[in-house]
Amino acid sequence: MPKNMSYAILEAIQGEMRRDKLLTLLYEYQSPSAGWSGRSVNLQAEFGQPRVRFCAIDEQWIVGSALGMSMSGVPAIAHIPSMTTFIPFELMFNHAGKLRHMTGGQAAFPMVLWADMAGRSPAQGGQHADAGLESCYARLTGLKVVVPSNPYDAKGLMIAAIRDVDPVVFCHYGMPASGPEVPDEPYMVPIGEPVVRTEGKDITIVAYAPQTTETARAVVELKKDGISAEFIDPRTLAPLEGVMPTIIDSVKKTGRLLTSDEGSYTFGNCAEIVARVAEAVPGTKFKRLAFPDAPAPGAPEMLNYMRVSAAHIVAAAKKMVRG
Repeated sequence: MPKNMSYAILEAIQGEMRRDKLLTLLYEYQSPSAGWSGRSVNLQAEFGQPRVRFCAIDEQWIVGSALGMSMSGVPAIAHIPSMTTFIPFELMFNHAGKLRHMTGGQAAFPMVLWADMAGRSPAQGGQHADAGLESCYARLTGLKVVVPSNPYDAKGLMIAAIRDVDPVVFCHYGMPASGPEVPDEPYMVPIGEPVVRTEGKDITIVAYAPQTTETARAVVELKKDGISAEFIDPRTLAPLEGVMPTIIDSVKKTGRLLTSDEGSYTFGNCAEIVARVAEAVPGTKFKRLAFPDAPAPGAPEMLNYMRVSAAHIVAAAKKMVRG
């Protein structure tokens, strides 16, 4: 049985806390423990307070404390739940993303904002199902934003985020246990490095978690219909400088770019990718798929109608390739 996302992330933090005796985790009610195949990780039991600190429900305090600790040379992780993803935005915007630059690079800010991201689940209500808020953080200068789509990437990106001198927003969507086997030993997935999930020649499809699941299904269906799709997972949303060359090279080959975004249609991350490709590869044929610019409904039938599915991706790709 493959390791799940939660176990892989906590295993990454456990290894880094053993390596760095100052690394600290602040959290609310999300217990820093997980089990897998008869094994378990329990950061509270292993490291205790103050290094693993259960905090009051106050996201501003948690994120502000982690930022202050990092400024003093103590690397810190602030873990906040999905319904509060946007509460510490001002701290990340006005302080975390700028202070390193304002000191001319003399100060390092080794902080990770581990943000659980809202999913598109029925009966949640619009205020708890607003997926795609990673795009708000991705447009803030000075921050790095990563979005893993499987447990292997989750562990490697968390380790890379912890070891980075800049503040990193680690966007955690609850993805299924898929992808490569997750090694027990530490390793890094470099920030700013995309991955080609499937090679193809007819169309380039770009999607990141949680749309990677739907896109992977669509690629299989397209292949059955004779369409060869190249599927690229950016993994990093900011900065994009390391991500774009892979996407641009693919689009030069296929001449078509289809993006699939769990967030809203307007001002989404994939819209930025489309804009950069348009500048770099004139004449490309484009199509964006995303959630409509509306709050998520509670009714499952309405929600499923509005979400981008594998069927939507297949239909859009066929239209782009065959007209």
